[in-house]
Amino acid sequence: MKKLTILFLFFTSIGFAQDIIPTEKTPVKVTPILHGTVVLEYENLTIYVDPYGGAELFSNQKNADIVLITDIHGDHHNQETLDGLDLSQAIIIAPSAVAEKLPANTYKSVEVLGNGESKSLLGVGISAIPMYNLPETSDSRHPKGRGNGYILNLGGKNFYLSGDTEDIPEMRSLNNIDVAFVCMNLPYTMDVEQAASAVSAFKPGIVYPYHYRGGNGLSDVEKFKTLVNGTTPEVEVRLRNWYPEN
Repeated sequence: MKKLTILFLFFTSIGFAQDIIPTEKTPVKVTPILHGTVVLEYENLTIYVDPYGGAELFSNQKNADIVLITDIHGDHHNQETLDGLDLSQAIIIAPSAVAEKLPANTYKSVEVLGNGESKSLLGVGISAIPMYNLPETSDSRHPKGRGNGYILNLGGKNFYLSGDTEDIPEMRSLNNIDVAFVCMNLPYTMDVEQAASAVSAFKPGIVYPYHYRGGNGLSDVEKFKTLVNGTTPEVEVRLRNWYPEN
């Protein structure tokens, strides 16, 4: 897969780094916000993923046209943050377990997607794919089918957002992913070795480790990069600060 090149990197007035990723059409601007939260801008659209950390973190961002929510946990479906944002014109994309918790008559619409389902909204192709823990048990923190990972098609490029998952077969078998956001931390998702192994299996053009807060080496993104590039040097590992207070 041809490696994508970065056009430039700059910082906003509140310290967030922004990557610009070229596509067949207009570039996509990637802004890490906090933990598992990212803002993507493409053409005249702004997409929030798992808004979390308080509305003030979005003070320099445009209002969202699309909001993706992956799961019910508070670092993904954070109602306090949602309530502090102007989402009156936003389309919320969420699994049913999240959608049933959202207040009525607050958003432009709420679109429910389950694993394996796809929609095209505002010119963006959106596919929901599984995210879950292994082994599959009745008391799993993330049972299969409750939450969604997402693949977005923006300008002909495929952007994968893992949500909270382990290195499940559905992730390892992904194809043609240009940009991936892959979670790390235990006990909710994966350790560094699992995440690196999965990325080396599906070989995205670019990968951002995110959602990596944790001690005991669980946030060792440099180790993640070394492991990925030790087996798949063609994958560009981009390390960004998802915890700007640190």
